[in-house]
Amino acid sequence: MHLNAFLMNAGHHEAAWRLPESDPFAATRLDHYVHLAQAAERGTFDSLFLADSPVLRADVGQRPAVALEPTLLLTALASATSRIGLIATASTTYEQPYNLARRFSALDHLSGGRAGWNIVTNATVEAARNFSFDDLPAHDLRYRRAAEFVEVASKLWDSWEDDAQVGDKDGVWADAAKVHPIRHRGEFFGVDGPLNAPRSPQGRPLLVQAGSSEDGKDLAARYAEAVFTAQQTLNDGKAFYADLKQRAAERGREPDEIKILPGIVPVIGSTESEAQRKDSELTERIVHGYALARLADTLGIELGERDLDRPLPDDLPGEERIETAKSRYALVVDLARREKLTVRQIIHRLGGGRGHRTFTGTPEQVADTIEHWFTAGAADGFNIMPAVLPSGLDEFVDHVVPILRARGLFRSDYGGSTLREHYGLARPANRFAAGEGTALPR
Repeated sequence: MHLNAFLMNAGHHEAAWRLPESDPFAATRLDHYVHLAQAAERGTFDSLFLADSPVLRADVGQRPAVALEPTLLLTALASATSRIGLIATASTTYEQPYNLARRFSALDHLSGGRAGWNIVTNATVEAARNFSFDDLPAHDLRYRRAAEFVEVASKLWDSWEDDAQVGDKDGVWADAAKVHPIRHRGEFFGVDGPLNAPRSPQGRPLLVQAGSSEDGKDLAARYAEAVFTAQQTLNDGKAFYADLKQRAAERGREPDEIKILPGIVPVIGSTESEAQRKDSELTERIVHGYALARLADTLGIELGERDLDRPLPDDLPGEERIETAKSRYALVVDLARREKLTVRQIIHRLGGGRGHRTFTGTPEQVADTIEHWFTAGAADGFNIMPAVLPSGLDEFVDHVVPILRARGLFRSDYGGSTLREHYGLARPANRFAAGEGTALPR
């Protein structure tokens, strides 16, 4: 199986920063991230991942709200590690393909072929207003732009053939016939190219996607090589897995070319009672005011303290009226209706992972549930989201990974050096070397 470490300041639980042992300022400390990256590499994780949004997402009075630019941070982590993959989020709604392609090409070169791009469209009005938009662009428009954006970036990454650099000191540094303008003209972008950097070690970064709406799944089936998803039940996980593999096949892709990694938030204790105690300590520290605001934003409704011990209202807006995170809206509503939860109970369930599956137990029990989902056809691996950092990742690496290795489910050492090799994916062919496009004039 494949394992990705999803890193988030003091941990994924909303209240992690309030624990006595947590550093509330960890999000701006390089040594914090170096420790996490090296721990994940010690556990032979395929990759680590940094989420991002170009907006101040949290109420700074309630929880850490820092979001350092992830490709810069990953470039620093590249020098502190040697094998683990480095995946960063970047938006297709508020970026331009040329700048983004340059940034990820640089990360891939400097890391020796370990870069990955998590493709997002961003789903908040607040982010839109940081980029001169009055409102959030429509959902379908964001995904049309995303598809064209990936096409342009991929052309730019291919704009130098692999053997374009010659380095002949008699006078030829590169073969101009193997450096190609892309001359893209589309609905959203006009980009001439070529990129001002040679083709990177992986050919292009690993392409990752995390949306589970219909548009999101179609984008993933077309482009993604790894998918981070949130599924609460085994049946939902199996259905999503089968659906996305089928969509990829219908696009003419081999289903194994797309790796599906549901998120899991493990709270680990040496005994069940210790694990439950840790979980309770976190739940007791949830700030209901902040959590209510987040839930209300997700659902597109108003919620107050008076609603805490009530179920969700019957007249929620339908998913078709939601322009933000459609798949997360559907997940939360389905969870609340299926388990007949009050708003307070929903907040407690979402506190650990914002809709990702949480699991509290011993290392053996965590390994059991991971193995069950993997062997049942619900996952190719997992997006590990420790509730508390750094302790939660250290515990997973030191106590769960050895069990997975002993069961023959996970590697004991890296077999390759690039992120694509970790995920068992081939280096993509260069479209221009295959005769598509033209060369620079001599």
